[in-house]
Amino acid sequence: MKHRSFLALLLLALAFTLSACGRDDPQASLEAAVQKLQDNLEAKDTSAVIDQLDAGFQAQDGLDREWARKTMTLMFLRYASVKVIAVTRKSSIDPTAPQAGLTQAQVLVTGAQGLIPERAAPHEVRLEWRRVSDEWKPTRITWD
Repeated sequence: MKHRSFLALLLLALAFTLSACGRDDPQASLEAAVQKLQDNLEAKDTSAVIDQLDAGFQAQDGLDREWARKTMTLMFLRYASVKVIAVTRKSSIDPTAPQAGLTQAQVLVTGAQGLIPERAAPHEVRLEWRRVSDEWKPTRITWD
């Protein structure tokens, strides 16, 4: 009898754990969106990156999605391969606004000829995200 109670408790705990794994985890989906963005950049897939950006996307001082598209097209044509190396990366969700996320990273960008631009120190990048339905969209990016 004692073993049955323990087994029932164990099965109940396992069922709870498995159901929790199936739930939407905003932190995990934000991390997946960050990785997807990095993968799309490294694949030189301009349209996939643009599709991932929020409609109101802004970079630095008022640069928009069209600027991002033109810049990526130019860089991808100029460099045979592009690699984004995140030296450090931390993403978090705003506890007061769970539809807002932030990724802060130190990033090196390399191409076939070396660093893009020729800079040994990583760029400090700040990427703001907005959750639209079940999808995280970059809304703003700033860098040093």
